[in-house]
Amino acid sequence: METSGRVEQYKLDNGLRLVTAPASTGQVASVNLWYGVGSRHEVPGRTGFAHLFEHLMFQGSGNVTKGEHFDVVERLGGDINASTSTDRTNYYETVPTHALDSVLWLEADRLATLREGMTQEVLDNQRDVVKNERRQRYDNQPYGTALERILRLAYPEGHPYHHSTIGSMADLDAADLDYVKSFHKAHYGPDNCVLTIVSDLESADVLARVEKYFGAIPARDFIPETPDPTLRAPLGGPVRDSVTETVPAAGVFIGFRVPAYGEREHDVAQLAAAVLGQGQGSRLYRSLVVDRPIAADDGGGSADILPFRYTDSLLLVNMLAREGVAGDVLEQAIREEVAKLTSGITDEELDRARAVLEREHLHSIASPSGLADSIGSCTQLLGDPELAYTWPERWADVTAEEVRAAAERLLVDDNMLVVRFDPESETAAETLQVEAEADAAANAPQG
Repeated sequence: METSGRVEQYKLDNGLRLVTAPASTGQVASVNLWYGVGSRHEVPGRTGFAHLFEHLMFQGSGNVTKGEHFDVVERLGGDINASTSTDRTNYYETVPTHALDSVLWLEADRLATLREGMTQEVLDNQRDVVKNERRQRYDNQPYGTALERILRLAYPEGHPYHHSTIGSMADLDAADLDYVKSFHKAHYGPDNCVLTIVSDLESADVLARVEKYFGAIPARDFIPETPDPTLRAPLGGPVRDSVTETVPAAGVFIGFRVPAYGEREHDVAQLAAAVLGQGQGSRLYRSLVVDRPIAADDGGGSADILPFRYTDSLLLVNMLAREGVAGDVLEQAIREEVAKLTSGITDEELDRARAVLEREHLHSIASPSGLADSIGSCTQLLGDPELAYTWPERWADVTAEEVRAAAERLLVDDNMLVVRFDPESETAAETLQVEAEADAAANAPQG
């Protein structure tokens, strides 16, 4: 056992890492499992599997029927969900403390016996669910393919961050039952999991319960090779992808490679993003939404970091044009504001950026569920659960000159990608409508 301040850490004989922490509110227990598998572990032709598995994990196991996991937690008055990213997949529940054993049993059972409950029918059903999710969130949404286009520009083909977590329709169609089972066997083992429990129970009590349910599950008998995330060449920008489709207004997405999550220069880039586009006191909001104004009101959320632990992250800026404003005008204005960072920022701007980031972080860990998630992240990705509490200290000694220097080095054209969406012109749209009506008439049944 390791004890460090507010958290306690244990490692079971099978490799499972357990972190316990006190809840700010009593009578609830938040359980959060971070598995070290995400879309970066997928291989060409098998994209989307990590996310597909997130769905399959709720479809029954050796001792739990389809949908029963959700049903049990919801009958207890609990909250349950899961998510998938490039670097991990996590599953989480918050329940009354007296229900902790039930949740631990459910989680341990699907870890140990999921493959026993996996059938072709289950796979086919969830594959259709994921494909429908792709249609709704990506293919049929204005600007819905922006992230996929950004990733394709930012990382070369074959790089593990070149594709999004949703995967392609073709790869999802190619999923077969044997490969799905082998994916679970390769990545879902106690030795690839961080289990965080935030509750008002004594840590020794929590450890005993976890040992009871997880202790007998064997570690993986082999560890698959992880695709190499090394970037062997600079971005070579500016690179761009221009899209003309049915969108309500021009949309500008600009990205820059910045250092990986966990590095000091990543923290500096976070502050640069906050100065640029986080909050209504940010430069982009004040300049392009309030003063000119040429950008739609986004509430002050136009810049942020897409954090990746094992390769360069991305600093992204995104704004939509106001009615009547051309995409070229908005793009040029954004690029000018970004370039101004190289001339420096004021201490007042830096203090505001720190306050914005600190507030967001403290808000994220205010609930037992949020704290458990942050601890799981810091443990799985950085090996230090205490960072969940101390993260704002990373921004405390960053200077205005560091932000300026980072902007001068990173926020430049040869490190820039641009994805631009422009609306179809009314004439073009009318032409398409006429063509569609003509096709429909030509193909209509005769007689």
